[in-house]
Amino acid sequence: MPNASRPRIAVTLGDPAGIGPEVSLKALADADVRRLADFTVFGPPAAAWARLAGAEPSFLGEASVTLVDCGGAGLDALAPGCASREGGAASVRYVLAAVEAAKASRIDAIVTGPISKEAVRLAGHPWPGHTELLAEAFGAPEVAMMFAGGPFRVILVTIHVALVEAIRSITAEAIVKACRLGSDAVRRWFGVAVPRVGVCGLNPHAGEAGRFGHEEREIIGPAIEEARAAGVCAAGPLPPDTAFRQAMEGRFDLVVAMYHDQGLIPIKTVAFAESVNITVGLPVVRTSVDHGTAFDIAGRGRADASSMKAAIRMAAGMVASDREAAGGA
Repeated sequence: MPNASRPRIAVTLGDPAGIGPEVSLKALADADVRRLADFTVFGPPAAAWARLAGAEPSFLGEASVTLVDCGGAGLDALAPGCASREGGAASVRYVLAAVEAAKASRIDAIVTGPISKEAVRLAGHPWPGHTELLAEAFGAPEVAMMFAGGPFRVILVTIHVALVEAIRSITAEAIVKACRLGSDAVRRWFGVAVPRVGVCGLNPHAGEAGRFGHEEREIIGPAIEEARAAGVCAAGPLPPDTAFRQAMEGRFDLVVAMYHDQGLIPIKTVAFAESVNITVGLPVVRTSVDHGTAFDIAGRGRADASSMKAAIRMAAGMVASDREAAGGA
């Protein structure tokens, strides 16, 4: 029987034509990983999982790992390495099944394998990524994308939009939300009583006193003042290269990045194999690998499961922190 004292973690396999099935299987094949939690895997039938991953999930005979068959229709002819309507539909089906399990209080956390945004679009779904899908499925009014790995914790003000649209979307309200949600997350899950938050500017040299842009003076600076008034220990606007260097030196517990690549390039450069994607603001813990479907190596047995293992370890630790905060409930 499952161990009631351990976290209950859902693992979704991601796009079946990508490396999600492989990295999920490799992670769960590690006995040390399986000791962290009781796992419910949401994916295709076991035979299809084995074919897509290139190995048998022999651990399915153990009480700590259960496979929920979300259907394999259209997957028999699916070729690894290609975005398809069938793959996109399957990947969304796995996530939504895990959401329903979370709503029914059958799991404590969701760890997701990578999905293909192109395949999800081909399947007729509107979401540009997991974050938006999960926010809608849970009805969560405020969510943010956060990454943790190596010396960095990074939260994004804007996420899956074109850069020109990201610039237009940077508002004081969005910055304050990121500061607040990120500070709360670092306090809740990483044990920092008063998180020190470094807020990046948007323009080179954080605008250089208005010479290279006015967003720092007109939007970002006032947002930082508002965040401070709300109790966030925030500093900035800082040139991004300065903010990340100072975070690496231990001066900040969290960096607020204005747009996707501003935040992800530093953390993936320094800690690609160990960084984890966290969705802040959901009613359930959610972590994910920090990489994509890697269609170019799917089906070749070459995928590195380090990020999936890190995502599982982090999810287990986050659930344990929440239980401790709730008095062991």
